[in-house]
Amino acid sequence: MPQLSLLQLVAIWVVPGLFAITLHEVAHGYAAREFGDRTAEMLGRLNLNPIRHIDPIGTVLVPLACLLLPVHFIFGWAKPVPINPRNFRHPNRDMAYVALAGPGANLLMGLVWLMVAQGARILIPGTPFGQFLILMAVAGIYINTLLMVFNLFPLPPLDGGRVLTGILPVPWARRFSLIEPYGIWILLLLLLTGVFFLIVGPLLEQILTLFLNGTGLSAQALFQTLSLLRL
Repeated sequence: MPQLSLLQLVAIWVVPGLFAITLHEVAHGYAAREFGDRTAEMLGRLNLNPIRHIDPIGTVLVPLACLLLPVHFIFGWAKPVPINPRNFRHPNRDMAYVALAGPGANLLMGLVWLMVAQGARILIPGTPFGQFLILMAVAGIYINTLLMVFNLFPLPPLDGGRVLTGILPVPWARRFSLIEPYGIWILLLLLLTGVFFLIVGPLLEQILTLFLNGTGLSAQALFQTLSLLRL
């Protein structure tokens, strides 16, 4: 299969990418509503329309830059769904569950894309549309696995940081939450120095390998697919 053009890469990545970040945020909103906070619902953010969740930088510019630049990952984010923990009956505990809802949605989407890849391989093998679906499915598995592992990193304001805040004893949780104003800068430093992927890389690789092996593609076909997607 020839090397894909930028337009073909965008066509393959845009659907799984938009679904990954949109459903991640919507899952937070639905979970928050279940625990008593209807802020996202009142602001019209419990909506699967990706346009309502697009962040010009995180949803458009950053993923496009990842495709243009010689990096080995595709990443992005949507506008965060507004949540007010003061509406929860048990703010710390409930916020932990709400935080887990986003990565949980990415896990489910990874499983859905796994079924898409298996279906395309079995039902329409060797066809151009089948190859396109497999490429899109592998992209979907990759981006959802990356978002799930990335967001579970135990650093506020990431979901993992909120989960850790929710399960720590109250005095420790209060001290840990003081990191949040500096969390984004700490995360940026970890990313720029490569330390972040040294920490999460082994877990990311194991989960991604488990998913991709489940597609049923041969090792050669899988390597070719990842190469075409610039991974």
